[in-house]
Amino acid sequence: MSKKAVVLSSGGIDSTTAMVIAKAEGYEIYSLSFNYGQRHSFELKKASEVANFFNAKEHLIIDIDLRKIGGSALTSDIEIPKNRSQKLEINNSKLTTIPITYVPARNTIFLSLALAWSEVLGAEDIFIGANAIDYSGYPDCRPEYIKAFEKMANLATKAGVEGKSHIKIHTPLINLTKGEIIKKGISLGVDYSLTSSCYSPDKDGNPCGLCDSCQFRLKGFKEAGIKDPLTYKQS
Repeated sequence: MSKKAVVLSSGGIDSTTAMVIAKAEGYEIYSLSFNYGQRHSFELKKASEVANFFNAKEHLIIDIDLRKIGGSALTSDIEIPKNRSQKLEINNSKLTTIPITYVPARNTIFLSLALAWSEVLGAEDIFIGANAIDYSGYPDCRPEYIKAFEKMANLATKAGVEGKSHIKIHTPLINLTKGEIIKKGISLGVDYSLTSSCYSPDKDGNPCGLCDSCQFRLKGFKEAGIKDPLTYKQS
């Protein structure tokens, strides 16, 4: 019987690379994405393409309207910051302030639903493309957060309490630079033309080249010595 893994998928570089790693480790893939009111919902189209590319057993998209909460440029009408990496000091590739693109408690919400689905599936493994090197400083991407959630997950589920399973939150990219992530993905057969990273794409899905996510992506491809297959409005 194949071992099952729930893989959080946004259709971006990190989640796609996490998915190919899970696939390479012999897991049957259950891809999980969220239509949470994000202004860059084009990513869901790409997440579906990625799931098909890796022959996921199932790709589940859950609707959650986080626009009702707001508090983020991704879920409200707040302007998306541009060129922050040029305006702010960067320490160890981390922007020094948590940007307005941080969505309050997003990974906690997403991981909680991944936990629920994994319990139903009988899966003990959840993969998330969290990264603590080349990232925007989101607090729910740190190793200590992931460790705390994993502990909670095994206290909060019927399967965990009954000792029938032990949930493991896998973060295979947590200590890799974006360039290292891209090289890893390429070595495992990822087609990054299927992915979308931009917080502010145009109506055709073309990335802006100026938001934090685009700039980390461009930096990663440059470090990897590989041409980004996407066409940017600006760079």
